[in-house]
Amino acid sequence: MSRLSPWHAKVLTLFPDMFPGTLGHSLAGTALKNGLWTLETLDIRDFSSDKHRTVDDTPCGGGAGLVMKPDVIDAALKAAKTGFIGRVIYLSPRGRVLDQKLVEELAAGPGVVLLCGRFEGVDQRVLDAHAVEEVSVGDYVLSGGEPAAQILCDACVRLLPGVMGNAQTVDEESFSRGLLEYPHYTRPVNWLGHEVPPVLLSGHHGDIAAWRRAQAEAVTRVRRPDLWEKYLARGNNKKEQ
Repeated sequence: MSRLSPWHAKVLTLFPDMFPGTLGHSLAGTALKNGLWTLETLDIRDFSSDKHRTVDDTPCGGGAGLVMKPDVIDAALKAAKTGFIGRVIYLSPRGRVLDQKLVEELAAGPGVVLLCGRFEGVDQRVLDAHAVEEVSVGDYVLSGGEPAAQILCDACVRLLPGVMGNAQTVDEESFSRGLLEYPHYTRPVNWLGHEVPPVLLSGHHGDIAAWRRAQAEAVTRVRRPDLWEKYLARGNNKKEQ
């Protein structure tokens, strides 16, 4: 896969200093320094029209908290989308759950615009007006969308060409084939009386591959029965009687 330009992430946030954060380290950080992807932050407060740089107001209908204003978010989104064709995503606990399939879709595109909410969220009208996708990183609530944005970017960046040292690593990871990953071992062979499984020392690649697949299936069946049922539904294995 070749690209005419690096994968690009535009992040709309009230806290631009939170970036690159974890994305400035390890694989993502090295790839960022090497120009394999680019990161841009836009401070949402810069799009407010009053001297106090107001970005929120009380919710219509009453209730606790504050809601991010549609006019401010609209101006920020218009600026972010100018000259950019990537998907626009609002990090929200009510969105589609981020999974490997979605990560692969996003990584294959030109990049993403990520809207990080705060307070009680964003006025629904501006989300509808811009046809913003909502994506969740899990069934829990964060103080804001910034940590979720970093999770999404990290998951996408590691799939970009040239980021991972060994392409086979990606193929064998959890979720790549609908299964959790098999257990790993390294030297010493005997650690506190615990031995590395003999098959991994046999040098027989076919036996090792079969063992790893069986282990991946076993751990998925026990720990993630939801994934196991999907795996079976695709005809990958026969359901145990």
